[in-house]
Amino acid sequence: MHMSNESLLIIVGVGLTAGWLAGQIVQGTGFGIVGDLLIGIVGAFIGSWLLPQLGIHLGSGIIAAIINATIGALILLLIIRLVRGGGGWRGR
Repeated sequence: MHMSNESLLIIVGVGLTAGWLAGQIVQGTGFGIVGDLLIGIVGAFIGSWLLPQLGIHLGSGIIAAIINATIGALILLLIIRLVRGGGGWRGR
């Protein structure tokens, strides 16, 4: 499998954008730029697998890819928050 430099750049851009958006929506989970990138890329895989399983198809294009990856990254961040025990309902 050969991946061009342009497609790699698009994957990184979508992952970074989705990770940043998810980090803004779910506040308090700052992982830095590299962490946001990784969460965005893993979230893209989660979103591209989960949404079709639920019968949700957002279409094609860069905006749909960013929305798809952001939804997957949100799910991943919420799972990380549950595992770490960093919920917002308990007092500290």
